[in-house]
Amino acid sequence: MAIDVRRRQFISALGGATLAWPLAALAQQPALPVVGFIFGGSADVDSRWTAGFRKGLNETGHVEGQNVTVEYHWLEGQYDRLPALMADLVRRQVAVIATPGSNVATLAAKAATATIPIVFGFAENPVKFGLVDSLARPGGNATGINFFLAEVVAKRLQLLHDLVPKAVRIAVLVNPGNASAAKSAIRDVQEAAPAVGLQIQIILNATTIGEIDAAFATLAREHPDALFVAPDGFLDSRRAQFATLAARQRIPTAYTTRDAVAAGGLMSYGTDVPEMFRQVGVYTGRILKGAKPAELPVLQSTKFEFVINLKTARALGIEVPPGVLSIADEVIE
Repeated sequence: MAIDVRRRQFISALGGATLAWPLAALAQQPALPVVGFIFGGSADVDSRWTAGFRKGLNETGHVEGQNVTVEYHWLEGQYDRLPALMADLVRRQVAVIATPGSNVATLAAKAATATIPIVFGFAENPVKFGLVDSLARPGGNATGINFFLAEVVAKRLQLLHDLVPKAVRIAVLVNPGNASAAKSAIRDVQEAAPAVGLQIQIILNATTIGEIDAAFATLAREHPDALFVAPDGFLDSRRAQFATLAARQRIPTAYTTRDAVAAGGLMSYGTDVPEMFRQVGVYTGRILKGAKPAELPVLQSTKFEFVINLKTARALGIEVPPGVLSIADEVIE
């Protein structure tokens, strides 16, 4: 009997040691590098853009959960969360901060750290905002993609005018929570509108879902001929709300992204957003492999999309001119 007890004790100890081996091995494995990904929109509607970021990471040999961890922070327009969020990422010394398509997040990241690498998608000249020393030689801890805003704003206004020639009085909707982007959009629209025969009738602000509803209530009273929605991650993420309200009020609306048109918007002209996110993913992956932001030149977007929703045009009683139809990159039926 004593022999059986000792045998059982030995087997039990052996089994415990066997179980402990993989646990000890796991404990010795280094933690995966962490990428703090920050965007002003929401995860449920911007998944196509996130897929572009992951594709870029994959192209450099990085796969989430295998050799990198990506923490996704979706602000949903709550830009006041940025200081605390950045402070936390800096405290934990994440490997990279990625801010595709968000001026306000990029500026907050740059203000929070001069050492952690930042990969941005920035809508204006990053040199002007002190993010980099030059496009060719960034020189600091930030680099990324410059996707044009001023030039795109003028082109989008021109295309809106070509698509709806009778529309003269334009309303502009911005998100003041994204201060730099809102200020730039207002300035660029005011400069570009007279050149294409348009008048800015009213400028509206919206930082929440309720304020978007309130803005459309104002539009119902003011009766502008068309609406221009300024670029902003939160406004972009509310594309279904915009499509519903614009259809209800029968107001032709121009957007920044193709996704807004796919959701029922009339037209868009702007950067190929998933491609921009992919480029941010590629640079993030290269930095994880040892590249220095100071030596990675700032890229500039070269791919832009003009998209028209014909179903929405018909619902608004708009007959799309053949010349406009012929230059569209995509026509959604």
